[in-house]
Amino acid sequence: MTRQYEPAQPHEPTFADDQAMLRRWRLILGRYAESELPTAQQDREIDQALGYLYDRQYTSRGHRHGTGTRPAKTGGGSQGSAPTAVSWLHATREFFPQSTFERMERDAITTYGMDDLLANPDTVESLPADPALAATLLRMRGKLNPETAQGLRILIRKVVEDILERLKPKFATSLTGSRQRFRRSFHASSKNLDWRKTIAVNLKNVDPNTGRMLIDDVRFVSRQRRQNLNWDVIVLVDQSGSMAQSLLHASVSAAIMSGLAGVNVSLLLFDTSIVDMTHLAHDPVEVLMTSQLGGGTDIARALAYAEQRVTQPSRTVIALISDFDEGGPVASLISTTRRLAESGVTMLGLAALEDNGTPWYNESVAGRLAGAGMDIAAMTPDRFAEWLGEVMA
Repeated sequence: MTRQYEPAQPHEPTFADDQAMLRRWRLILGRYAESELPTAQQDREIDQALGYLYDRQYTSRGHRHGTGTRPAKTGGGSQGSAPTAVSWLHATREFFPQSTFERMERDAITTYGMDDLLANPDTVESLPADPALAATLLRMRGKLNPETAQGLRILIRKVVEDILERLKPKFATSLTGSRQRFRRSFHASSKNLDWRKTIAVNLKNVDPNTGRMLIDDVRFVSRQRRQNLNWDVIVLVDQSGSMAQSLLHASVSAAIMSGLAGVNVSLLLFDTSIVDMTHLAHDPVEVLMTSQLGGGTDIARALAYAEQRVTQPSRTVIALISDFDEGGPVASLISTTRRLAESGVTMLGLAALEDNGTPWYNESVAGRLAGAGMDIAAMTPDRFAEWLGEVMA
């Protein structure tokens, strides 16, 4: 027997639904809808915070601010004082969810020119260590007021320190540590648990009645530093305009590697010219503050320059970080890549990452580079550390 279902009855809007809809429209339309959709008292400060930022879209076109209501007949006013950038920032953090606040904060600095946020040390200290915001500011650094330079440096340092904290253990373990297995250890810890080996050696201890495994032999791994580690790592970073996020992570990765014994790091930034930043490789903040994002791309020239620095091909890694959007003759790039690969140099090509972490690169050029002997991948910086560890094992 087929069951019959009654169609759902349409929902009749309630008074609360109507009020919620009117509130949303009032916040969307702004103060100019005040005469028809008065602001509720609890939304007045939210409305002011939104207007303080997004009214700049109109004032930039020459429009004057209005109140949205007929002018009062008396000279006095009852409106609150206009917010400063700092008080606006604190109010916005209180009124909106974190994701919305961070979006408005980014719009304020990058779209609406509120450089005074970066000029205030207290404000900068309160900003999150957001790589996307840092990358955006690096791209537009030349357009910021000189007074904001110190604030930008503080923000960049916060982001760098946050990335360092996350990546340094990965690079240290991948490049200078090797695994040695043993049964028991006085230094056993959960992070060193070798769960695959533990399961394998205890399979015979399964209770036939319950199916549970009884663990009486726990295996761990220990870390032992590699001996005679001696590698040259040449990091080539494309500094065209789309590469800000990748440059940020590459400079931190180079700084970490420059502090590891037995790893000699060269850091080269390029567009159509080449800037040797090896002397600053230990200081990613200074690298980022002196880099010049923008311009064209000549990968072949940069790769040929790196070739001149190779002294021991079999123990040299060239890590090219780029969108592979070559501006010069691709044939020259392929020829240099093939020559380096045939000499024994390990060639790694890392695709550019957008601000949201999505890889973007010229697949045609990347495919030809792969055919010439360069390993191509799109990966996060922590995976890059593991990749380096694998090729330098």
